[in-house]
Amino acid sequence: MPFQPQPILPSPRRAALYLRVSTGRQAAGEVSLPSQRELTRRYCEAQGWVVTEEFVEPGASATDDRRPVFQRMLEEASSPERRFDVICVHAFSRFYRNGAEMELTIRRLRKQGVEVVSVTQPTGDDPSQELMRQIIGVFDEYTSRENGKNVTRAMRESAKQGFWNGARAPLGYRIVEAERRGSKIKKRLDIDPVEAETVRLIFKLYVSGDGKSGPLGIKDTCKWLNSHGYRTRLGAAFGVGPTHVILTNAGYATGQWPYGRRNARTGQAADPSQIVYIPVPAIVPIDLFEQVQARLAAHNPKVTPPRIVNGPTLLTGLAVCASCGAGMTRTGTKRGHRAYTYYSCAGCHQKGKAVCKGRHVPLPKLDELVLRNVTEHLLVPDRLVAILEALVAHRSQQDQAVASRRHTLETEIVRAKEKLARLYRAIEDGVIELDTDLRERIQKVRNERDIAQASLERIGEQSRNAAAITPERIEAFSALLREKLETGDTQARKAYLRSIISRIEVDDHKIRIIGEKASLASVIAGQQTQSGNVRGFVRKWRARKDSNL
Repeated sequence: MPFQPQPILPSPRRAALYLRVSTGRQAAGEVSLPSQRELTRRYCEAQGWVVTEEFVEPGASATDDRRPVFQRMLEEASSPERRFDVICVHAFSRFYRNGAEMELTIRRLRKQGVEVVSVTQPTGDDPSQELMRQIIGVFDEYTSRENGKNVTRAMRESAKQGFWNGARAPLGYRIVEAERRGSKIKKRLDIDPVEAETVRLIFKLYVSGDGKSGPLGIKDTCKWLNSHGYRTRLGAAFGVGPTHVILTNAGYATGQWPYGRRNARTGQAADPSQIVYIPVPAIVPIDLFEQVQARLAAHNPKVTPPRIVNGPTLLTGLAVCASCGAGMTRTGTKRGHRAYTYYSCAGCHQKGKAVCKGRHVPLPKLDELVLRNVTEHLLVPDRLVAILEALVAHRSQQDQAVASRRHTLETEIVRAKEKLARLYRAIEDGVIELDTDLRERIQKVRNERDIAQASLERIGEQSRNAAAITPERIEAFSALLREKLETGDTQARKAYLRSIISRIEVDDHKIRIIGEKASLASVIAGQQTQSGNVRGFVRKWRARKDSNL
């Protein structure tokens, strides 16, 4: 009997399952993923397909292709060693929620020999089936956008009610449960004692340093924190960018945390009228925050060139030509083995003598003249008292009215406390019963006490400058500044000079050192003065724009 060859049976198709849920809560709940897995496996068995791969994407949106597991699946589909011929999904919404992108991806996979099959929706290459799939993709995209709009509206309403919307808490705060509404937990921000101290330390270092140095810059603040073992919540070292964000975030001082400043998907700034402010406990005093903003503004490269803030020249940014008002910049020449440096009029140096005849002053000579005259003629207690005498006298007249108001408020607070004490004692002794009228009366007295206390605190804050300018403080200030100008490095000298001097006019036979009494009084009182500088140069100090975006 002749040999009869057996027919070769076709190999079963190989299938890969793609399972996806939109949120981490769905993935953690093990609700949707097991159901998708069971239905897709059962469908593949009914078709006679062998499941060879399983791609699980927990907590990822399908509005775009920025999904790691999804990208890995597409890469394997285009590989010659791929282990599947079919991608099986529960519904096309699991694969994509963007109609146009889904259709392009399905067509690209077909060119690689891979089909996308839905368990619950029609699939195939028939024109009517393709049309139906495209209509389903458009409806899925519309549904996704509507859901996103509703979620955004609900989150804005939650923020308006003062609740935190579940994102990671900022440094210095922790998330606590506020209330429960059915199965939903509403949350608020509370102060984290450990992290809050770190935030306060960052502000303090930037304004006044660690007690061994002058105020630190942002980079030096980061270096100090990292070298002393401070770390972020995730255990990373502090960087310049995040530290700058902390120093410029008004929520730490105002207790109003902005929600919805940027579009989470596009990164574009939102309309200011659409921003919602969530009440949170304040961590730093408002006056400390304002001091930080003033110093940041003074060191902003849009306002003050970096060469003025960080350059080695002492009087750059202060010394100006008395004839044309242009700045005196550093120039130099070399003769033999000796180098000579000068302060030269920038107007003449850059634009020629048609603008200004120009002048050149030896750099060491001008530095020495300014430092000596400031030390000997300004930083003397008697001279400071004489300069500030009229200002202090004017403030002392104002203080009399303030003192009268302070006495009145203190009397009101004492009277309110005594009223509350008598009411509480009467309730405890059973003389009177705590009814609705009595509750209202107690609340009214409490409000009177709180208003008087807040007014008293505000008066103390407003009058602190005047109270701080005393003969003892003037003497201590002059001694400290003289020491810093004599022994400090160039950066420290520049910082102290700029705090009390606004301009130095350099003429042929005279040098005028100009400052303001109000600024001097603020510095003596320990207050940061606002910078009056404006942009004065084109911002091209980092041509590649890799650090000044």
